[in-house]
Amino acid sequence: MEDFRRLFDILPYQAAKYPQKTALAHRKLGRWERFSTTQLIEEIQRCAAGLLDLGLKKGQKVALLADHGSAHWNILDMALHHIGVLVVPIHATTTQADLEFILRDSEALYCFVSGKDLLAKARRAATQVPGLKDIYGLSPVEGASSLEDIATTPLEKHLADLDTYRGVIHEDDPCTIIYTSGTTGRPKGVLLSHKNIVSNIKATITLIPVNARHRVVSYLPLSHVFERMVTYAYMAVGASVYYTKSMDQLLKDMQDVRPHYFTSVPRLLEKVQKKIVDAALHKSWPIRKLMMHALKFGRRHKGKKLRNPLYWLHHKVLSLLVYHKWRRLFGGSLKGIFVGAAPLQMELACLFSAAGIEVREGYGLTETSPVIAFNQFNRGMYRFGTVGVPIPGVEVRIDHPSGEGEICVRGPNVMLGYHKLPEETTAVIDEEGWFHTGDRGRWVKGRFLQITGRIKDLFKTSSGKYISPQKIEERLKRSPWIEQCMVLGSGRPFPIALITPCFPLLQQWCEENDIHWTAPTYMVHNLKVQQHMHKVMEKINEDFEPHERIRHFLLIADEWTTEEGLLTPTMKIVRHKIEERYQKEIEKLYLANS
Repeated sequence: MEDFRRLFDILPYQAAKYPQKTALAHRKLGRWERFSTTQLIEEIQRCAAGLLDLGLKKGQKVALLADHGSAHWNILDMALHHIGVLVVPIHATTTQADLEFILRDSEALYCFVSGKDLLAKARRAATQVPGLKDIYGLSPVEGASSLEDIATTPLEKHLADLDTYRGVIHEDDPCTIIYTSGTTGRPKGVLLSHKNIVSNIKATITLIPVNARHRVVSYLPLSHVFERMVTYAYMAVGASVYYTKSMDQLLKDMQDVRPHYFTSVPRLLEKVQKKIVDAALHKSWPIRKLMMHALKFGRRHKGKKLRNPLYWLHHKVLSLLVYHKWRRLFGGSLKGIFVGAAPLQMELACLFSAAGIEVREGYGLTETSPVIAFNQFNRGMYRFGTVGVPIPGVEVRIDHPSGEGEICVRGPNVMLGYHKLPEETTAVIDEEGWFHTGDRGRWVKGRFLQITGRIKDLFKTSSGKYISPQKIEERLKRSPWIEQCMVLGSGRPFPIALITPCFPLLQQWCEENDIHWTAPTYMVHNLKVQQHMHKVMEKINEDFEPHERIRHFLLIADEWTTEEGLLTPTMKIVRHKIEERYQKEIEKLYLANS
């Protein structure tokens, strides 16, 4: 096969171009279960034959509820595409109410789950979704039939039917409905075609240096459109994909796999940086000072100064003494990390690049399949602090005469529309085919796209001044003292911030300043800690306009998580829920300072 136009064409394309002994692999009973390209194609046919026996037909829908990627996920996904069934991937962290809504709204006939907890969750939802016929395990799960029970050796009739189905599936046909988690309101089903996603794959593989000699790891659930598309792209270039079950398991599995690349959300890099800081705090004074210096140097590193001999030597010494140990955390062979889904702190990109791991941030939405722009690996084609250059075939326009305004996108990657929501579709896709993202941005150096916030997230203070909370939050998170934060102040006299401090660093500071350390719950109320954080905030406020400055803040002891519904599955903060949780404290803070 010389080309691929539909998603199920990708593996035959790989078989023709780059047949692999390990195309996909996942953990089974603690060991790697590997699938060659040939085995995957055979398993997909077995699965598709079983799905035909269930009576599934083109245009029907099947849901996948899984908390991690696996070869089984891809086998089922491709098998469903073979018969024209629309795949409905669902985040494992989706609330019970939203799960019921998605299953009902999508009209899913079957749901496949990973694990007994999600089986129980899906069964609770099924009581409210009469159209759902049955629930299966992606792999064997107690109390339910599984994908293996459905799969069957294809007979001549199966093969003939599959040929017929494949023959009538066009690249413009819808292939998936992905429900956006969003930060407000009901999820919306984004309807994507084979062409939407394939166009994004083909544009992306021209920009990433991954090839058939490389190993990659995948830890993000495949319900993330970013991870799903990139996994297809890995398949298209013949890379060996190893699935790990979680962010917590990732660094352990990297020691086995020794990957060359992987995709990530910024939160992982933040956690790795925290791990490095934690390790430094437990070293002797000289080593601690050296590691802290390496962190400070790395956060300011942009690569361009390496042409300066003294700077080059400085960097070389730190690489030999410190940075090579950081590379070992990722297995020792890692070349690059592709980052998306949420804004990346520029200092983090600089830090990991200083350590010899190139970090490249991209930007996109579920509605754009998803990539719109990407920082490339070639010299002059990336710029830290931006999301890069628009990918081939995708047009980007900034809708404002000032040069900063709403980002609009047009191209073959723009969705077919929102499922069952024609009015909402026409509200975001105009007559000329431009998709209005709702994100605000501007051009840097004429070609690099920089995201400056969400149009809807802008708020006005009682003095009439507009504020972009994301801009302030991004700056706050650059501080090593701040782990998580949220800025608010709509209709108020000034903005305030909710802040979760970096507790390991704060503990070290307390010990160095003879302040008795107890627990985060109590330390956030400690007067000296608050005075210290006020000094940190005063320094940060120097970067803001007077009306943007954070006058007061609340120190928070707990971490915001997806499990609590305070972060979306792509690690964006859910503003209204966080504000609701701390409403009393917020009101008290404003009353005390009015």
